[in-house]
This record gives sequence, C-alpha cells and structure tokens, in this order.
Amino acid sequence: MLAATIWNFQRNRLQKAIGIVLRSTITCPECGHSKEEIMPTNACTFFYECENCKRRLKPRQGDCCVFCSYGTMKCPPMQVGYNCC
Repeated sequence: MLAATIWNFQRNRLQKAIGIVLRSTITCPECGHSKEEIMPTNACTFFYECENCKRRLKPRQGDCCVFCSYGTMKCPPMQVGYNCC
C-alpha cells in the first residue's frame, strides 16, 4: 500500500511538471530503425529490443535508461531535473 502511494505521488508530480514530454523516438544504433514510444513515469527502461533487427539496447555508460541514450527526449525524471531511478 505504501509503495502504491509513493508511486502515485511521484507519477502525479512528474505529470504536473511544466514542459514534461512523455513521447520519445528511439533510434537503434545498429540498424537505424526509429520508433516513437511513450516513456513510463514510474520506472526506468533499462532494456529495449529493436523491432527491426532485434538488437537488445541498454543504456550507455553514464545514462540511466535507453531513452536518455537513444531517444529524442530524456526520461521524465531527467527532464524535470531529478536523478533517474
């Protein structure tokens, strides 16, 4: 119950932040395939499989998630200036 309360609080705080963007286009560095995805606000996306070449993407060193590494937008926590996951 406590975990759900904390999750809802964080999600609502992020969604109310001005200028937050939840859509990001991920581009595979292997084949160049791009796809727009909706970023989660309650968890980091550590792995992403390219639907074209099936390569499993993981964050580059120093990035918290695949959106920060390969997306057109940083993840929601990074957009509002918080440390990600």
